[in-house]
Amino acid sequence: MIRSMTGFGRAQQTVDGMLITVEVKSVNHRYFEFMAKVPRAYIFLEEKLKALFSASVTRGKVECFVTIEHLEDHNAEVSVDMALAKGYVEAIRQLSEAFDLKDDISAFSLARLPDVITLHKAPAVEDAIWTAVEGVAKEALEQFLEMRQNEGEKLKKDVLSRTDTILDHVSFVESRSPETVKEYNEKLKIRMQELLGNAEVDEQRLLTEAAVYADKIAVDEETVRIRSHISQLRTFMEATEPIGRKLDFLVQEINREANTIGSKAQDVEIAKRVIAIKAEVEKIREQIQNIE
Repeated sequence: MIRSMTGFGRAQQTVDGMLITVEVKSVNHRYFEFMAKVPRAYIFLEEKLKALFSASVTRGKVECFVTIEHLEDHNAEVSVDMALAKGYVEAIRQLSEAFDLKDDISAFSLARLPDVITLHKAPAVEDAIWTAVEGVAKEALEQFLEMRQNEGEKLKKDVLSRTDTILDHVSFVESRSPETVKEYNEKLKIRMQELLGNAEVDEQRLLTEAAVYADKIAVDEETVRIRSHISQLRTFMEATEPIGRKLDFLVQEINREANTIGSKAQDVEIAKRVIAIKAEVEKIREQIQNIE
């Protein structure tokens, strides 16, 4: 199942007197990157959330936001690090004296400094909170994955449509290439007749020159490889595992074959088709950057 790397999900539930909200969103990224923003008192949730999401997401920069509002009184122990607070006060006063600044330390401003006040919860409470948050997070994750899947289906349809267009151009190149050899042979024959006048044209020489030219501009190997790459790409599009990196490799190979055809082309119409193929390849490349 093709999935996009962009998505959004949101869930909110009231569990055990807590109003829990979980929002998750993601954007393109080469690898899986996870960032959780949780209330400071619940920092232990970060790793648990990362483990939950990494089990379902392999690529993309994922951001998860959790808010917990207690609707009832809850047990918690607040402690003050007096030694750390004293160190902050002494440091602030030193700065005040050194730079002739106003010494306006307040209890509130001191309490806001890192780690002066800490909220502790017993392990049993942490487990209960994670159980509550996990249920909400799973609901948000489900919405998130559904959106990524829906976006992925749109990307799949667009990419497959463009591969059809590429194959149409390839078919034209395959049919046109032999015609260019015939045209070259006719032009060469006319040119030799102009040069030789009434003398007989060496047909064997013409055939040899045409064969050399045909070998020089032959693109059948390149068109066969393009068809093979597109066949693989379409197979990958039906896969259930992440295929973004595989698609990126195939697109590079298709573009390489198109470049080779372009370098061999001695025909304006084929050159136009090569440009059209490369334009479609670039559009596919842009699309697969969004595929997980």
